[in-house]
Amino acid sequence: MTSSNLSAFLLVGLGGAFGSVLRFSLSTWMNGLSSAEGGAASFPTGTLAVNLLGCLCIGLIAGLLEHRESADPLRLLIMTGVLGGFTTFSAFGLETFGLLRAHEPLMALSYVAASVIGGLALVWLGWGLTSA
Repeated sequence: MTSSNLSAFLLVGLGGAFGSVLRFSLSTWMNGLSSAEGGAASFPTGTLAVNLLGCLCIGLIAGLLEHRESADPLRLLIMTGVLGGFTTFSAFGLETFGLLRAHEPLMALSYVAASVIGGLALVWLGWGLTSA
């Protein structure tokens, strides 16, 4: 492993640790608010807030860093690390947006459908395999 690979892994890892703690904190806080206000405790308010905020952040950052290299340390730390730890849903949103920007609406729709339907099916399968 080269020193540039090692520093890339460290940037992503440190950012990911920070993003994960941030996700846990925000999600816990939001879920507490919705429960305290008499909202449905079973509605995943915290996860929804994290996913939507992550999408806004990745859109802002992608726009600012659009012309930088993919291995740029700032991109690795913030987009891959922090936002990857915070929510991978933001990457899903950015990738779908990229397909739409490239005038590939059918591919974007296929990606969304495969991700959502396939993801739910595999959760169901995994659950079924362990609870049988």
